[in-house]
Amino acid sequence: MTDFRTVIQLFSGAGIECVIVGGLAATIHGSARLTQDVDFVYARTPANIDRLVDALRPHAPYPRGAPPGLPFDWSRATIERGLNFTLTTAIGDIDLLGEITGGGDHDALAPHTVDVDVFGCRCRCLDLPGLIRAKRAAGRPKDLDALAELEALLEERDRDSYE
Repeated sequence: MTDFRTVIQLFSGAGIECVIVGGLAATIHGSARLTQDVDFVYARTPANIDRLVDALRPHAPYPRGAPPGLPFDWSRATIERGLNFTLTTAIGDIDLLGEITGGGDHDALAPHTVDVDVFGCRCRCLDLPGLIRAKRAAGRPKDLDALAELEALLEERDRDSYE
């Protein structure tokens, strides 16, 4: 089980530049759906990648679903050669995404984020319209299933802002 508090506090404390997306972003916006992991779109600058490597190294990151014992070097070079990493760690499942369909990379998402307090940490989260666009573009059944609830949350938010 993912320790959401520890993951958020770890990333915040390490100064990792990232945007919360996926199921946790939906929960932050009011979704009742449960999620099993934390999805981040991370800035792919050398300094930020170094912060990611240093922060996660003590928590034994390993590719989720890979056979046990597969050689895996958690390093800047590994991240620079890849883009998206679905990891299992000692603190839970973490998806590090260099970009997302329907949203792009960290810089492209930046104008579509909101600042939120999560477990006492100031975090950037994909805004609700951006999350809806990304889920629709991803097109996976679980993303499409979430759309009706997210669209209802957006309508409710917009209605409340006019009252």
